[in-house]
Amino acid sequence: MANHESTSEKRSKPPLRVRLAVIFMSVVFALLVFEVFLRAVGYTYPVFYQPDEVRGYSLWPGVEGRYRREGSAHVRINSDGLRDREHARSKPANTFRIAVVGDSYAEAFQVEREQAFWSVLEAKLRECPALKGREVEVINFGVSGYGTAQELLTLREKVWGYAPDVVLLAVTTNNDVLDNSRALKLTDEIPYFVMKGDQLTLDDSFKGTAAFRLRNSALNRLGRWLREHLRFVQAIHEGQGAIKSRLDAWRERRRLEKEKGQANAPAAEAAKINGAQADAAAGPADELGTANAIYREPSDDVWRDAWLVTEKLVAEMNAEVKAHGARLYVVTLSNGIQVFPDAAAREAFARRAGAQDLFYAERRFKALGEREGFPVYNLAPDLQAYADRTGVFLHGFGAQRGNGHWNEEGHRVAGEMLTRQLCDWLAPDSEAPHD
Repeated sequence: MANHESTSEKRSKPPLRVRLAVIFMSVVFALLVFEVFLRAVGYTYPVFYQPDEVRGYSLWPGVEGRYRREGSAHVRINSDGLRDREHARSKPANTFRIAVVGDSYAEAFQVEREQAFWSVLEAKLRECPALKGREVEVINFGVSGYGTAQELLTLREKVWGYAPDVVLLAVTTNNDVLDNSRALKLTDEIPYFVMKGDQLTLDDSFKGTAAFRLRNSALNRLGRWLREHLRFVQAIHEGQGAIKSRLDAWRERRRLEKEKGQANAPAAEAAKINGAQADAAAGPADELGTANAIYREPSDDVWRDAWLVTEKLVAEMNAEVKAHGARLYVVTLSNGIQVFPDAAAREAFARRAGAQDLFYAERRFKALGEREGFPVYNLAPDLQAYADRTGVFLHGFGAQRGNGHWNEEGHRVAGEMLTRQLCDWLAPDSEAPHD
């Protein structure tokens, strides 16, 4: 009797392959429902970057979606891999073209394209008397995380195809110098320039690293395609990023709590506001922090070399711009602490950083321009004066006001100030170099 019941159970129990098929179909159905739900609510976290054989990584042409890691904006990468609208390669007649080269401040994922400083610049420059009767076109080549080395390569790989009249180099003193040093950047997955004697030499050994080969592999390309086209894959990836972000934020809070015991209240506040780790989970795209050494004369060989390489790179950029019959204009941007609308907090931070003030890098870039023959506009002092006068936060969003990248107001004010300076430089009687 017992043997008969055992035989009946075996007959009624589905084969293993049938059970596995049911489980598989259930999972597929659940993911399909999840995918439909995510699309219905407008959820999107696309991959904006791709491996690049020349620059390490670049923006992925045609990708679009909402960026929410800092601020919130609809971002679309055009067909040539620029965070901008479409632009014809051939320059239209009677058009004055400006190419903006920079990092995440120029990329400006945190705000809508129309709010970015280069869009403000384009609109406002049409009122400049020096450009009367001409169309003004500003093209944005900014990519987050780029240092001057990758910006020089961008100039060579992308910019010259558009025949600009002016190349506007947007310098983020927060980390551009650091980004040009392997010892400070601490990554082998991007190109660098190094000094060989007194000559700059390209080091593109990143192409041979296992990490870059993996990122450029067929398997990784498949993963990027899946993430681009499937919202539930994006959700899984963002969930992993959120966990990492929370862990990084917890570690940062612990560090700040330790510092509070050693510093007065204004200094502790300044440490939190220092235009630093805006979004630790943002991958290659976001600026990962400021090295306080940027605010003072370098005191070790690593920082001295980083500055030397940076200055050589900008000088090389100037020479190439001149060779193409264009003009190089340089603007140094701002870091959160520089324009935080509280002088006591700024002064406390400067003391803790061992700095006389927060504009050492600005003065150094200005001196470089005077030596090499290109104009430099230090934007941060003017933005600081505006913040002090109005009490407005120009960096950060919501609870992170004062920290991170420019917000909408920061872009607007910077764009207007930059317009006035460029219009002065373009005037026929300006001392800035002309064609």
